[in-house]
Formats: sequence, C-alpha cells, structure tokens
Amino acid sequence: MAVQKSRRTPSTRGMRRVHDKLKNPTLSVDPTSGETHLRHRVTPDGFYRGNQVVVQVEEDVEE
Repeated sequence: MAVQKSRRTPSTRGMRRVHDKLKNPTLSVDPTSGETHLRHRVTPDGFYRGNQVVVQVEEDVEE
C-alpha cells in the first residue's frame, strides 16, 4: 500500500491545482442569422453553419 513520505505543502498543492480553473465557453456567430451560440451547437433559431436545420413551428395562441 502506498504511503506518502512527507506532507504536501500548500505551495505544491496550489501548483498542482493551477490548471483546474474554469475556462470561458467558446462562442461562435452564425453567418446567416447573426446569433451567438456555443460551438458545434444549433442556434436558438435553428441554424447550423449557415443552414437552417430545425424548422420551428409557430403556435397560434387563441384567447
């Protein structure tokens, strides 16, 4: 069984954790609709790489 020889210092612990930070999401702008979206995802309007791939059905609201 592995047993550590000596205690890790806070400095060493911090040097190990320096790469664990959160990164900003990579965003793209669709050339057709101009929507900002996550990379490799369909925009809220249904466009992907300039082509409409999802057709949204408009629902009529009757009151």
